[in-house]
Amino acid sequence: MINLILCGGSGTRLWPISRTLLPKQFVPLFQEQSLFQKTVLRNQAFCDQFLIVSNQEQYFLALDQMQALEKTSPPSLKSQFVLEPVGRNTAPAIALSCMSLDADAIVFVTPSDHLIKDEAAYEAVVKQAKTLAKQNKLVTFGIQPTYPETGFGYIEAKGEDVLSFKEKPELSVAESYLEQGNFYWNSGMFCFKAGVFLTELEQHAPEIFQACQTAFKQTQQGDFLRIPMAEMEAIPADSIDYAVMEKSAHVKVIPSDIGWSDLGSFEALDQELEKDEKGNTLSDHTLLLNAKNNLILGNQRLISLIDIENLMIVDTDDALLIAPKGSGQKVKEIVAQLKSQGSELPQIHRTAHRPWGAYTILESAERYKIKRIVVKPGKTLSLQKHLHRSEHWIVVSGTATVTVGDKVQLVRPNESTYIPIGEKHRLANDGRLDLILIEAQVGEYTGEDDIIRFDDQYGRQ
Repeated sequence: MINLILCGGSGTRLWPISRTLLPKQFVPLFQEQSLFQKTVLRNQAFCDQFLIVSNQEQYFLALDQMQALEKTSPPSLKSQFVLEPVGRNTAPAIALSCMSLDADAIVFVTPSDHLIKDEAAYEAVVKQAKTLAKQNKLVTFGIQPTYPETGFGYIEAKGEDVLSFKEKPELSVAESYLEQGNFYWNSGMFCFKAGVFLTELEQHAPEIFQACQTAFKQTQQGDFLRIPMAEMEAIPADSIDYAVMEKSAHVKVIPSDIGWSDLGSFEALDQELEKDEKGNTLSDHTLLLNAKNNLILGNQRLISLIDIENLMIVDTDDALLIAPKGSGQKVKEIVAQLKSQGSELPQIHRTAHRPWGAYTILESAERYKIKRIVVKPGKTLSLQKHLHRSEHWIVVSGTATVTVGDKVQLVRPNESTYIPIGEKHRLANDGRLDLILIEAQVGEYTGEDDIIRFDDQYGRQ
């Protein structure tokens, strides 16, 4: 069985810890492991291959985290990536993936950002789903609801038969679903043969199927499958639920009581974190006086609370969120406001991970920005230029191989180099240790999008 892991989404309801370039599925929230890594670990027991759908930025995060798992979870995890230049929802993502597989391959589709605590029950329902998939059924997993959630879709069922799919309901409707007892939360997990899904997609959403087929024929294949931008943009966007599951006559649902959470809000995350005797999040970075039932997330500064109850306090290097419990769904409205203001805060943390390493913004003000850059051994940045800023590089440790125009030079600790505005340049670490340097940018604009790439070993544009 092949585990098709969907890595899309930016987790805006968990801002500021989750951002576009480091979404919640890749944040180490539990025992220094991410939700993505937990997904891989629990599915490796019954899946012999992983097919991971991600965008270009997430590819390197996922690849790093897969490699970290391989160091502690032998044998080597067999995986391949499908890279989407732009998201078109779940139906195209699954279709393009299935087109790369044998028609009889059993595909187990899972999001990358869910938490499942009862792994024994989980394995049992997955085996049940596999049996139904072999019988040419499209299987979905209905989560046994524990409260009248209005943020999930519901599945109405009679045993394994699906009677209907329901949109996110009003509270009174959700309460009636729980009273009836035959309604389940729609988990977003599926199991089927690759060929069966494609046949159903062609029948019920032929425009999506044909556009995916056209795009797949143009796909670059190698270490990963890269879908071309123009062909990807031509695919109609739709979810697997709307495109196939709500229309097919071959759908089955497996009621699943597996300790599931999609961690779609800070309230949901709060339920999964360890607490002290007064209901506050356990942390080494807090000092509490008469504080009760507070979610406290922070990893650097001391957070002190006095006479505070039922708050959510989320502290990061560059943003602080404070809200009463129960208002977690409004976080996405803050993110929307930040985006409308042109802020980078929804997009990126002060420390950003790149395929070649990482950088941390030490200071940023009008007309200048200062970064600490770490380049991994053997890694190379793209050959690029900037239209609005010059750069100064000062090496702290390691040896930098620097290309500026036609000149290539080695820059050692306590040495520096200068890159004028508009000059092609490249930075590489040919050594065996991390290269650490300080970069000072000066110019009328220092945004991360002021970059023109001429050559990039990671395939970025």
